[in-house]
Amino acid sequence: MSARPGRPATHRDTEAREAPEQKRILTVLVISQVLSGAGLAAGITVGALLAEEMLGSTGLAGVPSALFTAGGALGAVAVGRLCQRWGRRPGLSLGYVIGALGSLGVVAAAVADNVPLLFLSLLVYGAGTSTSLLARYAGADLASPARRGRAVSTVLFATTLGAVVGPVLVSATGDVAHAWGMPRLTGPFLLAVAAFTAAAAAIAVLLRPDPLVLARTLAAADRAPDSQDAGAAAIPAGRTDTRGLVTGTAVMVLTQLVMIAIMTMTPVHMRAHGHDTQAAGLVIALHVGAMFLPSPLTGVLVDRFGRQRIAAVSGLILLCAGVLAALAPPHSMVALAAALVLLGIGWNFGLISGTALVTDAVPLDRRAGVQGLVDVGIALAGATGGMASGAVVAAGGFPVLAAGGAVLALAIVPVVALSARDGRTPPERSPRNTPINQVNR
Repeated sequence: MSARPGRPATHRDTEAREAPEQKRILTVLVISQVLSGAGLAAGITVGALLAEEMLGSTGLAGVPSALFTAGGALGAVAVGRLCQRWGRRPGLSLGYVIGALGSLGVVAAAVADNVPLLFLSLLVYGAGTSTSLLARYAGADLASPARRGRAVSTVLFATTLGAVVGPVLVSATGDVAHAWGMPRLTGPFLLAVAAFTAAAAAIAVLLRPDPLVLARTLAAADRAPDSQDAGAAAIPAGRTDTRGLVTGTAVMVLTQLVMIAIMTMTPVHMRAHGHDTQAAGLVIALHVGAMFLPSPLTGVLVDRFGRQRIAAVSGLILLCAGVLAALAPPHSMVALAAALVLLGIGWNFGLISGTALVTDAVPLDRRAGVQGLVDVGIALAGATGGMASGAVVAAGGFPVLAAGGAVLALAIVPVVALSARDGRTPPERSPRNTPINQVNR
């Protein structure tokens, strides 16, 4: 349904023109995210502990986080370009396959006690983690602008189950690995091999039609009747809103930097003060749950109150998380868990609001490539946080790291405030509800 001639499109018109295939696309993405979430959790939960065990140094415990987030930067470029050229299905499925191979390499490196192989495998593993995040953009391809935040949040929410179950199964998967003659800390990476493989299969088989390809086809069909020029369908959908792109990117980069830095060293900090691996796994499970569980509410807030307002709130939540982590008694699991929950919620608010800002700012014909480059910045921020976190803790302690993260988080507020855009992004023109038999899949 489209607006009547002679009057501008309203919010209700925009929502009505959402492609009917969107529900199926979101269902498939939900399935793949549930699977890949378990793979994503492996590096978060035991990556630093495995490195500390193999390298014998707390100062180098942040190296795995830096490596798999740096690998995520390379994966974001490759997967983004594949999606730009061929569509979401080949790009996402290949990214998950690479993530499975990286996870298998980590297991092999631990068994062989081979540090160079561990570092290389963590780089490859990072491609899988970047793919899990890039999938959120696929949820927005066919969404109307008025529902874009909710579409992104649905995909992120689906990651909750796998990402929470993964850390909780640290002991169980460790027992399996031990029974097979492998180090216990390889257990979560064995789970990641299976999880990423299953996610790749789900995307390759079920993600039909391809959401990005269909969105471009619908947009071209929607523009063609507006002009008698036979080449009207080739006219670009619009110009990039540079200010919105920069703001959204800055918000996501800062939230990722703060979150990765504090999260990476929390298990190491806990084990140094008498907590066992299971306790650290539970705290990380709560953190990962907080990263994804609030997504449905966050999506509604982003669509209703505006991208920039929620982005500013994310900075304040991360500030509180950093302060609480810095002041938490090291023997208090409850206080550390509360800080990590706030850390996850702040990250969630920043990622969803930033994703909506970036998606709003870039037209369809350039969207996938730009989104991949944005996620390169996010991955590099994570690599920086992961690499620096171990050195900061070794030099000044965990409270210094957490306090530094709080200061960086506060910078999100002026970044958003300096943007001259209004918090509510005007809806762009959406593809109309074209019958499926008129679309070349």
